[in-house]
Amino acid sequence: MDEVEEAQKVLLKESKSIKKAATRLNNQFSVALDILNETKEKIVVCGIGKSGHVAKKLAATLCSTGSTATFLHASEAVHGDLGVHKNGDAVIFFSNSSSTPELLTLEPIIRKRKGKIIGILGNKNGPLVKKVNAFIDASVEIEADPLGIVPTASFTVAAALGDALAVGLMKRKNFSEKDYAITHPAGQLGRNLLFMVDDVMHKLDQVATVDPLTTVRELVLKMTEFPLGAACVIKNDKLIGFITDGDLRRALTDHKELLEMKAENIMSKKPKVIHPNFSLGKALKIMEEGEKQISVLPVLELNSKKVIGMLRLHDIYNPKTN
Repeated sequence: MDEVEEAQKVLLKESKSIKKAATRLNNQFSVALDILNETKEKIVVCGIGKSGHVAKKLAATLCSTGSTATFLHASEAVHGDLGVHKNGDAVIFFSNSSSTPELLTLEPIIRKRKGKIIGILGNKNGPLVKKVNAFIDASVEIEADPLGIVPTASFTVAAALGDALAVGLMKRKNFSEKDYAITHPAGQLGRNLLFMVDDVMHKLDQVATVDPLTTVRELVLKMTEFPLGAACVIKNDKLIGFITDGDLRRALTDHKELLEMKAENIMSKKPKVIHPNFSLGKALKIMEEGEKQISVLPVLELNSKKVIGMLRLHDIYNPKTN
């Protein structure tokens, strides 16, 4: 328990440091957002050491939330990598000491390139504070480690302030969930928003279909031939019912002569359905809503009961587009 208590102390110290940083925010934060929002090309995020790791994280967050950004290592910058910065690019400095020599060297060069600088700085009395266009106070009273010297609380506060800037910029740009999906096409959120049911569903020729008078014996054979976990009951090309593996198991419990029964006797007459133009996210919501979650849905033509395919939960999470 002593180790757990020590871990709790670390988390509490870091959370308290973030809360205090929140109380220190002022109009300089809005100035920083103005600078970032007005930037026409890209945002260059710069740091060294642990501050460099925070800078990398913020650059990645900005890229994924609609802003072109890149990380610039402060040491490498003065040895040629400064070429990544173009005239007018906004720059974010991370420095816990507020006196990082490499950043002090970069500052006048960035000025000559008409770049404005935001400083997320841990020492409000350091020389960089007076050299930036917008100063965001990232100071902490004490680090969270037993020695009080390891970048722990200071790292967390700097990262949190970077997140606050990224979120503020998202709102300035009216960055939407769909915009986020475009930068994350391989992630589940991206798939849910970018792919439609029609992209991943199984077409009708790959689906078990039966008429209402088909015997359960024949139904089982059909569902074995097309093992998607369900069958569509169709009459005159219209869906009149849906039978899942679960329906079969429940019917087996309730009826002794199951195999000679008809499909219409065990089908769900009012199943949930989807249409090909639904997003995968919407299809997933339909599957999950209500008391009984389901894992397979019939796909009908829009404004029609004509069956054109089937979608499984597996297809949503592992889409193989047609």
